[in-house]
Amino acid sequence: MRRSISIATVSLLALMVVAGPTLAQEVIRVGASVSGTLDDSDPVGPDGEYRYDDYRFTARAGQRLEITMQSEAFDTYLAVYEADGADDELYGDDDGFGRTTDSRLRFTADRDGDYLLRARSLFGLEGGAYTLRLSERPAAARAPRPTAIRVGQSRTGTLTSGDPETDDGAVYDAFSFRARTGDRVGIRLSSEDFDPVVRVGRMDGSEFVQLAENDDGPGGGALDSYLVFTAPGNDTYVVRVTPLGANGAGAYALSLSEAPAATPGEPITVGQTVEGELVATDGPNDAGQAADSYRFSGRAGQRVQVEMASSAFDTFLELFSIDGTSGAMTSLATNDDGGEGTDSRLTFVLATDGEYRIEARGFAADSTGAYTLSVSEVEPERAPEPLAFGATVEGAIDDEDPRDSDGRGYDSYSFGGSVGQRVQVIMRSGDFDTYLEIGAASGEFSATAADDDGLGQGTDSRLNFTLTETGYYVVRARPYAADTKGLYSIELIDRGPEPMPGSILIGATARGTLTDNDATADDGSYFDAYAVHVKEGDKLVITMVSNAFDAFLVLGQDQDGGGFEVLTSDDDGLSDTHAKLDWTAPAAGTYVIRAGSYGQGQTGAYAMTVDRQPEHR
Repeated sequence: MRRSISIATVSLLALMVVAGPTLAQEVIRVGASVSGTLDDSDPVGPDGEYRYDDYRFTARAGQRLEITMQSEAFDTYLAVYEADGADDELYGDDDGFGRTTDSRLRFTADRDGDYLLRARSLFGLEGGAYTLRLSERPAAARAPRPTAIRVGQSRTGTLTSGDPETDDGAVYDAFSFRARTGDRVGIRLSSEDFDPVVRVGRMDGSEFVQLAENDDGPGGGALDSYLVFTAPGNDTYVVRVTPLGANGAGAYALSLSEAPAATPGEPITVGQTVEGELVATDGPNDAGQAADSYRFSGRAGQRVQVEMASSAFDTFLELFSIDGTSGAMTSLATNDDGGEGTDSRLTFVLATDGEYRIEARGFAADSTGAYTLSVSEVEPERAPEPLAFGATVEGAIDDEDPRDSDGRGYDSYSFGGSVGQRVQVIMRSGDFDTYLEIGAASGEFSATAADDDGLGQGTDSRLNFTLTETGYYVVRARPYAADTKGLYSIELIDRGPEPMPGSILIGATARGTLTDNDATADDGSYFDAYAVHVKEGDKLVITMVSNAFDAFLVLGQDQDGGGFEVLTSDDDGLSDTHAKLDWTAPAAGTYVIRAGSYGQGQTGAYAMTVDRQPEHR
């Protein structure tokens, strides 16, 4: 990766930071431009899908920002994440300019603090030169009072660059209408100038709280929007006319009509299987798609499983609760491919006694054909089996096991531990590809960490985790894929507290060995930590060589409240498998060097040297 940086209005601090143990980030400030290159030295995304550079920037809550990325060499893509790593994308853009393959991402920061910006190719590992710019956008035009519209009326208008904007930079017009609890209103938005998206919500002070939206409803033009909105209460509601992308503008037509009452749905009982056929003339759902509806009575705490199978189309299931007073429906869960192939399987624990509705349709809007639908009650989740440290337990995934929302059978195990304690769980199987998850024992299970192939031996798993609080935890042992069965073994290991950093003097060499009992980075790689004391302005060169593994250096500081702030890192600065860092201390103090491996689970001997950079005469 080669980059040069120019400043429009502010100076740029030449500081390198990382969000994870394998990814260097450069700081970019609002007002800065970057000329960079994606090349073979840059990291790639999951499954080798794309190549990328990462940047860190700081923003204020409510600050309106624009990021542009342009390249003549490849199709660009921009994404913004939380500062601590690229897990869930907050904002993204492919062709925000509305032309060629360049990107323009507009958004409003939702909090003060740091964010991660990923500049990448849209797909593939092609690379080349690009330019990147981060700038602040002026304050948005003040939103006018929404124009009144009644059910049965139509309005026409034009979106222009002078209209108010959403948080992601798209212009919009707003209309308001009154509705009573349970009213069903059909909202259609059409345009020949842009791809329209209709959004419905309520105003909470100056904030728009969205309740429903639709992009491509049937019955109009190819890109027209249509939805049926069921009012949850007596209130004034707001319709926002928006384009799909940030650059859409032009004329549009909006109409509100009284929608037909919801179909009552065919009755089905828990434990029943029915044969059905989806045809183009089936009653449309609230998004205007052909769908069949079924209703059943359920009770609080009941765990139901709904399955839909078809050889004619890709199935899709949605489960709703029905308000006993207003009849309004609330979506509870959806599933596309939880069953075999393109079949659907949805498992859900009902919260209350009452009526529930199943919507059975195709994943594609034009799906038709025969299908089978079944509703069954499945056993509630069994209490986790205690798992002792140092013990190895043999188990089996079979048809009697509970299943998660994607139809995968699993066994649960529980153990207790103390905050800061490092645990390791190993799962092996000769029958299937294993997968491990860990989460807190209280409440609905939610995985805090997971592992697929961490053992580095075929398809077995090894999950390393540092307990975040004292208490009990649950481990789920399951196959990676649905509808997989077989034998397995699981082992729980107490790895003790995190090792304290050793120390190293400037001018010294540390010779050590990475083992599977060393500290573990977030990606499962091992490292040894060394504390080094420096003065402000000290210029250091740190090298790490190993013939046993791909060396990786990370330099940072331990935080007072816990955690580790990464300042810079290197993988191949010395050679293909040896690392080198040239670093200047920004302030006097104690810093920590992590001498680790680039790959997960790698161990072996290494040598690390900390010295002063040679003076150039």
